[in-house]
Amino acid sequence: VQLQASGGGLVQAGGSLRLSCAASVRTFSNYHLGWFRQTPGKEREFVAAISRSAASTSYVDSVKGRFTVSRDNAKNTVYLQMNSLKPEDTAVYYCAASTGSLDYTGRSKYSYAYWGQGTQVTVSS
Repeated sequence: VQLQASGGGLVQAGGSLRLSCAASVRTFSNYHLGWFRQTPGKEREFVAAISRSAASTSYVDSVKGRFTVSRDNAKNTVYLQMNSLKPEDTAVYYCAASTGSLDYTGRSKYSYAYWGQGTQVTVSS
């Protein structure tokens, strides 16, 4: 399984970005997906997750109401729409995937077997 994240960049506070993560897998719908972020010297932090069925999503409290995770199984792609960005959202964002039950959303980095390479998001004040 290979994951390719894209869409990061530099944006002003209050702006928006949409991250994409394309997966090279035969059956994308077999995988639950997550987004994590990491800043230098800190642990990788859970941001959002979506189940295989897309019926269940989960977010860290700090992004609720601002970020939306979604998936397009026909395109083998998971998205993270980020609105009302804040300087504290600055980080390298990683997508992750793993097989699991239909409505499972993993909040722990240990829930994921496969990781993308990361994309930098920088929010200026």
